[in-house]
Amino acid sequence: MGKKYRVEFDRENCIGAAACAAVNPDNWEISMQDGKANMKSAEIDEAQLHANMEAAQACPVNVIHIFDENGKKLI
Repeated sequence: MGKKYRVEFDRENCIGAAACAAVNPDNWEISMQDGKANMKSAEIDEAQLHANMEAAQACPVNVIHIFDENGKKLI
């Protein structure tokens, strides 16, 4: 079984830039109701890590954080 990672998303402070959804539409989408992002899954595996790291790095307000199995913050 591969490693699991936890994605935390501070939706309240999301500004709706849509950068996360642009780089990783598999796990991020933009809400039609308020224009903010929605995360599809808070638990990801190693195969999804790179794309979610890119989404977190693309966010202009740094509201996406990823932690490894041990709780170490990766971004």
